[in-house]
Amino acid sequence: MNIASLRRPLIPPTPPRAPDDMSFFGKLAVIRQNMIATWGQRAYEEDVIPGRFFLRNSFILNQPDAIRHVLLSNYENYTRTPAGIRMLRPVLGDGLLIAEGHSWTFQRRTLAPAFTPRATANLVPHMTAVLDETITKLDTRTGEPVDLREVMQRMTLEIAGRTMFSFGMDRHGATLRNFIMEYAARLGRAYFLDMVLPVSWPSPMDFARARFRKRWTEFVAMLIAERRAAGKKDGAPPRDLFDLMDEARDPETGKGFSDEQLVDEVATMILAGHETTATALFWALYLLSLDPDTQEEVATETRGEHLDSIADIDRQKFTRAVIEETMRLYPPAFLVARAARDRDNAAGIEIGKGDIIMIAPWLLHRHEKLWDQPNAFIPKRFMSAEPDRFAYLPFGAGPRVCIGAPFAQAESVLALARLIGAFRVELADTVPVIPHGVVTTQPDHSPMFRITRR
Repeated sequence: MNIASLRRPLIPPTPPRAPDDMSFFGKLAVIRQNMIATWGQRAYEEDVIPGRFFLRNSFILNQPDAIRHVLLSNYENYTRTPAGIRMLRPVLGDGLLIAEGHSWTFQRRTLAPAFTPRATANLVPHMTAVLDETITKLDTRTGEPVDLREVMQRMTLEIAGRTMFSFGMDRHGATLRNFIMEYAARLGRAYFLDMVLPVSWPSPMDFARARFRKRWTEFVAMLIAERRAAGKKDGAPPRDLFDLMDEARDPETGKGFSDEQLVDEVATMILAGHETTATALFWALYLLSLDPDTQEEVATETRGEHLDSIADIDRQKFTRAVIEETMRLYPPAFLVARAARDRDNAAGIEIGKGDIIMIAPWLLHRHEKLWDQPNAFIPKRFMSAEPDRFAYLPFGAGPRVCIGAPFAQAESVLALARLIGAFRVELADTVPVIPHGVVTTQPDHSPMFRITRR
């Protein structure tokens, strides 16, 4: 894709690339703080980077055909790693994101009707109501420093609460945010024993995670009980995701979710939905504050639009391209790690039983063989040609592609269009924001912004 004729594009700040001779213990020290900072220049240039990962062979794959094989053609041969399970199970339980085998098949089949484009369209009024309230609150803060990262987290949490339960998160939002911050700060990070012990052997941190899980599932069950107490008239159409999930039945068996399964599914949808969307919107606002010309193009596209339906959202072609380019540069899920159940050959790469396969959207999206000016912010690249499906993975790929992708895309485009249509956004902080790969691709600090009404 040749885009050299465009004006000189923005190249946002990134962590320095690791030296090629970084030692095992050097990497181990960095991994818990910022996985992105463990990758050297080779990882951005080569198709396959073989290595060793805690006494196992490992491969970083940057070759789309090999990735297609692992995520699509032979996906059943690849499971989550022990460390991945340890870090996700306490907050997601056995929900769709980490379920395997028949359990995953049942959950995916049962949940699919709740996440169709038509179902998403019915939830847009919940999104627009929260956006109206957010813009009204921001109107009182024009001209003063604003932490837009916090605003995005509160806004997407409110959207998650209303689309899931049809009630606001005024009473429960602070508790939910505290759970997320508590887990991300310590329990959601990989420790040495997390990575070397089998899942059946508890690591020292697993005991703290188990205590967290007990409190967390009790909280989610309380939210579900509150929603059920609100009730729904017999025969009335579903009004939120909870109705759709509570009434969902496997089309083959007619079986629905048990109360315990429903807790895990609700937790998965709230966490996976709100945190990743908030992160993507933060990075989009940061990039647009560094690139005023592109910000004005978004504002021009939204001018005069009502933006209260899926049809309105679909017309925002350039705004969608900004979101897509943001998730290329800052993929919320920066790394997918899998363990091979059995021997395999992925596009000529010999993989042994137990080998660790790493597919890093952070690397793939910035790979020098796959992208022109890979480190530059150029939204128009997504308006001229579709990238290779297995070179661009903001929502994963194959059968396990994110079920909520249409919802997240609609929410992100709608929110960015409405916010930039209402406000001019500038940075009030001159310190570069460096991405850190911990659980998701997070900023190393929350910069202050300044907004003014258009």
